[in-house]
Order: sequence, then C-alpha cells, then structure tokens
Amino acid sequence: MNDFTQAIQLAATLIGRFDPELRGIIALSLGVSLTASALAFIIGSPLGLALAIGRFPGRQALIVTANALLGLPPVVVGLGVYLLLSRSGPLGSLGILFTPAAMILAQAILGIPIVVALVHRMTVDLWATYGEALLVDGASHIRAAASLMNIGREGLVVAFLAAFGRAIAEVGAILIVGGNIRGYTRTMTTAIALETSKGELSLALALGIILIALSMTVSAFSHMFGRTLRH
Repeated sequence: MNDFTQAIQLAATLIGRFDPELRGIIALSLGVSLTASALAFIIGSPLGLALAIGRFPGRQALIVTANALLGLPPVVVGLGVYLLLSRSGPLGSLGILFTPAAMILAQAILGIPIVVALVHRMTVDLWATYGEALLVDGASHIRAAASLMNIGREGLVVAFLAAFGRAIAEVGAILIVGGNIRGYTRTMTTAIALETSKGELSLALALGIILIALSMTVSAFSHMFGRTLRH
C-alpha cells in the first residue's frame, strides 16, 4: 500500500511540475495521433460520402467491408505496415520503419474505417432528407455533397474525434512499427506498457491520468456534437 501511495504522489509531482520526459511523450503522442486522425479524415470522409450518395456496382459490399473493418485488430495492422515498410517490403526504400511516420501510417489505417462508417451513416440520413430538394433546385451532385457536408459539419467533427480517440489509445500497432524508442517514438500508451512491465509505476500513472483526461475530453466533445447533430 505504501508503494502504491508513493507512486501516486510521484505521479502527481510529475504532472504538477510537467516533467520534461512526460512533456515530450505527451507532445509526440498528440502530434502523431492528430496527424493520423487528420489523414484518416481527409481520406475517409470523401469515401463515406461517396458510399452514401453514389450508386455504383459493389457499393453495398464496400459498405459492409467498411463496417467490418471497424473491428480490425491493431496488431494485424501493425504487422501489415511493418511488412510494407521493412527492408524487403515494397516501401522499404523509404526508410521510415521505427519512426513517427510509420506510427502515423498505422494509426491512420485504423482510423479510416471509423471515419468512413460514421460519415456514411450521417450522410445517408441527410441525403434522404435534403438530397432530392438539392437536386431539384439545380445543384450538381458535387455541390449537393458540399451542401450536405456543411449541414452535417457537427457529424464530421464527431467522426474526426472518434478517429482521434482510436489513435491516441492505440498501443499494439505503433509498438510494432515504432519500436518504442525513448525520446523518438515513445508515446503515452507504449510508455505506460513499458513502465508498468518494469515496475516503475509513477510515470505510468502520470501518463495514465493524462490519457484518461484526454479520453474523457474527447468523449465529452463527441457527446456534445452528437446531441447537436440529433437535434
């Protein structure tokens, strides 16, 4: 019990003085996850929109696939990206394995299905409500799509936040492709796993507290924008 109390006190001290190592890990985590979430959003939102308003062969199969990929195991994604970026892989010449770029790629792949699924679900309802009216008014499909995105901007924010929530909490994939290198690819989740395995609970607790606070903030914003969207 004394060890646990001491670990909590040390964790509070680390947070209170914003320890340099703690600060570096948090900055890297946020940088990687925000970049990955932005990439997932840029790629996933047009795909979700196309699946909602487009009519083309194989559309239903793509919708099913996008929803099935929501449960994609992170370690499998990590393994796939590792093989892709390894020296013998097709992108090995880039030399980005065990770098933040590889971690961003892995997190973006995990976030894309989330964005596609959420944007598709939102846009299907909006298209059913406003799509015909927009086309009758003379808008092209591209302009109609832009109008739908403007109407559903709160839903787009929810999709981005959901991708960010998945990215910031990820450990398996980025551990494989990032290597958990101190000061370079060590994020909050990988640091928590490492420090816990070493029995060094103070830094792990400090990072865990901050990670929970971030997750709660993301959930609160998602709930707020979700309620706005429903109303």
